[in-house]
Amino acid sequence: MKRDTLPTTGLVFWPVGNGDSTTILVTEGDIIQVDLNHLIDAEDDSDPRYPMIDELLELLPIKDGDRYLAVFIATHADNDHCRGFRRLLEDEGVVIGELWFTPRLVADIDAEDPGSLSEDAAALRDEALRRLDVYRTSDEVASGDRIRVIGYHDSLDGDFAGLDDVVSVPGTDVTVFDGVDHDGAARMFIHAPFKDDMEGTERNRTSIGLHVTLRRGGGIGRALLLGDLDYQPIKRLLEITGDHSNKEWDVYLAAHHCSKSVMYERVDGSDVLRSDVLELLEDAKADVGWIVSSSSLIPASNASGDNPPHAKAKNRYSERCD
Repeated sequence: MKRDTLPTTGLVFWPVGNGDSTTILVTEGDIIQVDLNHLIDAEDDSDPRYPMIDELLELLPIKDGDRYLAVFIATHADNDHCRGFRRLLEDEGVVIGELWFTPRLVADIDAEDPGSLSEDAAALRDEALRRLDVYRTSDEVASGDRIRVIGYHDSLDGDFAGLDDVVSVPGTDVTVFDGVDHDGAARMFIHAPFKDDMEGTERNRTSIGLHVTLRRGGGIGRALLLGDLDYQPIKRLLEITGDHSNKEWDVYLAAHHCSKSVMYERVDGSDVLRSDVLELLEDAKADVGWIVSSSSLIPASNASGDNPPHAKAKNRYSERCD
């Protein structure tokens, strides 16, 4: 898709099957990518899914002779959120001005067991480690080496010691992307991950959760991007966020590819509906709210044990937030 076919400022939720690929258009020259799911099969013209790297190469501006992406945000290191990262960085030579990741990427057991990560997740971790070394050894860090570490972790006293200026915890506002302040035009409020979800939990619960606000002229757009978070952290972040502007959404990217885990908990072998989180999401919805499912087509029903997307989740969203 050509850049001139899209608005100067806005969001693109790409159809990439079960995986996340969200592009945030801040200005003509500044683009932010939240997650990546490039499927080889999508390169076939007959496939309805979009080949993400090909699309990005069409969109990204040229800066100093290279394709330039202002920020890449890896919500977490599952393959359906970073598939294609190695190719984007190494084969295509895209310069990523700033890389956002959680401490879990480089500080948990995955770092000790590379085999537990996909090739792309390992490439993502290696790039994060490379940039950390730059911060430790350089007085000034330029575009192409910048990082932002999202969330708390015990390793902040170890792996990230002395790097307080690049650590952003839940409750933080960010308007500076790769050294450029977009205050008044683009803002991200960091919701998650919570400190007590960073260690000893499955990777999904370590997802970066964001509220995005974009302004252009007199218009405003707000999006809630929550990675693969489930019921407990989503309920918590919506409850503790006192400022309504930090959670009000025009678009909500249904967490974990429209998973029922957002509003159901497994109790004694059965799914138990937790309608309180649906009420909180409904309360945060603007006058007109759109729910996007970054997934394959949602079936009419699911068998026990099916991965997302889940018909139960779609039905519950439709009842409350249509």
